[in-house]
Amino acid sequence: MRSGKPTLHGEAGLNSAGGDRPSVLSVLRLRGDTAMPLYRQIEEQLRDLILSGSLPPGVVLPAERQLADRLGVSRVTVQRAYAELCDDELLVPRGRSGFLVRRHPEPVRPGMDRLKGFTEEMRELGKIPSSRVLDRVVTENRSIASIFGLPSTAPFLRLTRVRSGDGVPMSREIAWYNIRAVPALENGDLSGSVYGFLAQHDGGRLVRCEQTVEATMPTTEECEIFAFETPLPCLLIKRHSYNQNSVMIEYVEGLFRGDVYRYRLNLSA
Repeated sequence: MRSGKPTLHGEAGLNSAGGDRPSVLSVLRLRGDTAMPLYRQIEEQLRDLILSGSLPPGVVLPAERQLADRLGVSRVTVQRAYAELCDDELLVPRGRSGFLVRRHPEPVRPGMDRLKGFTEEMRELGKIPSSRVLDRVVTENRSIASIFGLPSTAPFLRLTRVRSGDGVPMSREIAWYNIRAVPALENGDLSGSVYGFLAQHDGGRLVRCEQTVEATMPTTEECEIFAFETPLPCLLIKRHSYNQNSVMIEYVEGLFRGDVYRYRLNLSA
């Protein structure tokens, strides 16, 4: 801090997306009585404002030198703060104009209290579900057969889809279905809810599942599907689903984008 005073605060002029330059907030307050570096103080305050919606998408923050002069800190300090926020894809550089607050899809927070498919999940959250089929084929796979506990020559329907909510790609799923148990799957219309389709056929209604969730990084192909400029952490969800006779009908590996997908759990003692 240049002045050496224990506290420093200044008004950060924030440009609107339309180009006018109203001073909308006097919020960035830097403390001299803490061990937290100045760049980290700026970064955390801006992050909180962006995530809370106080700085909505489309707002342009001042250029590095401009904000540094207003706060009485070095340009390098502001540069480091902005760099952290850009790395987390909260800001987008706009050259000499400053930094644009990036638009992100609204986080999805589904519950895990019962078995339900993606279509039902999106509708419960007030979103319009949609799917894009990337691949659909009947094939044999020894590893998958082992997961189902079936002979290595057992046929399966492999269905690869991109699942979206309100037009935003949420997940990429590779699902395997036991067509010996539900033959209608082979040629059925699966453009909508597969779970809805299964429920209409004997032996197809799913009543329970075993599910695991783990963190992973997306592949180059998956980054393109999610429109990631740089890879972001995702959730890999593996599900084994069974019918009322404990016959395994489905095995699915779904990669869900971690920047918009949050699972909610309700626990009780």
